Amino acid sequence: MAPFRVFQNGASLFQGLVDRARKTVRGSADDIGWLQRTQGLPAAEDGTTRFLEILDSVRKNEHKLPDAVVYLLVPGLFSNHGPLYFVKTKAYFSKMGLVCHIAKIHSEVLTYISLCSSLDILFSSSDTKGVLQSSVSKNAREIKEYIEEIYWGSRKRVLLLGHSKGGVDAAAALSLYWPQLKDKVAGLVLAQSPYGGSPVASDILREGQLGDYVMLRKLMEILVSKVLKGDLQALEDLTYERRKEFLAQHPLPPEVPIVSFHTEASITPSVLTALSHVAHVELPVAADGNPARIPVVMPLSAALAACSQLLVARYGEKSDGLVTRKDAEVPGSVAVRPERKLDHAWMVYSSMNEEPGDQANTSQVCEALLTLLVEVAQRRRHQTAMKDE
Repeated sequence: MAPFRVFQNGASLFQGLVDRARKTVRGSADDIGWLQRTQGLPAAEDGTTRFLEILDSVRKNEHKLPDAVVYLLVPGLFSNHGPLYFVKTKAYFSKMGLVCHIAKIHSEVLTYISLCSSLDILFSSSDTKGVLQSSVSKNAREIKEYIEEIYWGSRKRVLLLGHSKGGVDAAAALSLYWPQLKDKVAGLVLAQSPYGGSPVASDILREGQLGDYVMLRKLMEILVSKVLKGDLQALEDLTYERRKEFLAQHPLPPEVPIVSFHTEASITPSVLTALSHVAHVELPVAADGNPARIPVVMPLSAALAACSQLLVARYGEKSDGLVTRKDAEVPGSVAVRPERKLDHAWMVYSSMNEEPGDQANTSQVCEALLTLLVEVAQRRRHQTAMKDE
């Protein structure tokens, strides 16, 4: 019996190792785009052509956004480190006579995690003071309170645009508090939001992987909880497992007009070259006579390009560096799928230099997305009225 037990235990250990290896190798391959494969969910409608038409009109100074509503911009990643994040867009809307607010919530966790995991580089920063964004549910309640405050102060309905995790949080607010908000919200734009989840978050936090990944999780826990003073649940809420659980319990109300906007990062050699140049910076002189590496701030566009390239190499999926196109598309929404290469941080850093050029800037893209949302909402109301007659 003893030899049999040894054999049985050995076989069990071997099978456990095989299962862990399989889970590590497969990663998020079976999860990416799960919403689009779920039976019973409505397909998204392609609104790219109409969006580009509106954007062209916006760039010709033809503006159609109504002043009968209030606009609420919900930031996502980089909200602590992007002082101009949505600020110019708010000023741009104000010049058109529109009331626009920015929800003051914080959402930095996925940025650090993704760059550290995908590139195996840790960044040091003196600007990480303060509390980072907590769970989706916590932020959803804050957004709900923003909406109610705006509505009771203006008696106008609210149109929301959430970027990155801000879109996930805004959608959660509508899912959790729709009975209180249905008369106060006119629609929602999710821009580059991991609505279905993020392979970056899932690959880091997935349980039962091989040792290196377990150690990486522990490292991330220390980084997020101790160094950045943040809540690890903010990252966990973006894993496929958590998104599946949340959406099963709290789906978006079908009557909410939704526009999904997603892009892919450029992975051209010129963009990636900036990454390699900075990643290998060394001090010319060191105490032991050998070149010494120093901590550097990596160009964000290059880092996201590298992340995007890694996701293509591992899964064959296009992404903006953090979120795949498939996972950013809400079922039943009007989807905007531009060909222009825009990484996940474009909406943040492009606002620092919005000069006239051949390409539309952040404010113009936001205006076009919200104008499309207004059209979607009007069409929904017309269809409902026709059914009631």
